[in-house]
Amino acid sequence: MFRLTLIFLWCALFGAAAQNPPAPSASPTSPANPTNPASGAVPVNQSENANQSENVNQSENAKKARALLDQAIQALGGQAYLTYQSKGETGRYYPLFHGRTESSGIPYNFFQKYPDKDRFEVVHQRNIFLLYGTVSDVKVKNKSDIVLIHNGDKGYEITYKGTAAQDPIDLDKYLRRRSHSVDWLFRKWMQDPEVALFYDGASVVDSKETEGVTLLNRQNDSVTVNLDQNTHYPIKISYSWRDANDKQKNTEEEIYDNYKLVQGIWTAHSITRYYNGETSLQRFVATAGYNLKLPDSAFEAAVTYDPTAPPKKR
Repeated sequence: MFRLTLIFLWCALFGAAAQNPPAPSASPTSPANPTNPASGAVPVNQSENANQSENVNQSENAKKARALLDQAIQALGGQAYLTYQSKGETGRYYPLFHGRTESSGIPYNFFQKYPDKDRFEVVHQRNIFLLYGTVSDVKVKNKSDIVLIHNGDKGYEITYKGTAAQDPIDLDKYLRRRSHSVDWLFRKWMQDPEVALFYDGASVVDSKETEGVTLLNRQNDSVTVNLDQNTHYPIKISYSWRDANDKQKNTEEEIYDNYKLVQGIWTAHSITRYYNGETSLQRFVATAGYNLKLPDSAFEAAVTYDPTAPPKKR
């Protein structure tokens, strides 16, 4: 009940601010809320938003939420976790439909460059060993080969046909997952002074005693993390969104398990994704590493064909 009261207060505060937006800037290149350098004054609406967030987060409930999140960061590795710049992993993943799969596991390589670059490779090759720790520059030839690249808000899909822009629906799904990921929660959401924190209490998740914390931003977007009461590791991330077409509410969750220490960072080696309560994907990490020397070129791509275009007449 206390959490709901705080959420209503948060929405009311930002709702009031939204009803009185600042006047449009005279120049498209000038800041929306310019500060007077001579006076050092803070724009009124920014000051009000910061104060509103600060007031909400001064409650005992919010302070407990903050303490749990800080405890989780330390459990994951502290500064080693907060400051790593790149990550790589190999393993097998299992796509599921209605919680079932006929796959025996698909081997993959996954490379990330924080905060918004990644490369996912599924390349089937015979008698070729992809050396872990390097980004392969493999020519995609087999029809089952695929490389997905994300750079900022752009997505690319590389197949034997060439390089295409990622399907807009699939790209939206990916960007939503990234913005609600564990890394973004601890390294972005927590650092935003306008994000409100709520302690949700204790609950059992994946047979583990956990405590939940919800983070809510001023766009009324939220993400909830459940933390193991014993290890303090993140056990589950969950968030909901409403489909723009059918207006239905959807809930996505990820469960993390089998944590292992890798270069001073406790890393989940089992990730299970759920969509509206049904298992949609499982990923099992075989090897992982941090702060790899990943070239920028590994996350670059240029569109060479449009899969939606009609075939050319001969």
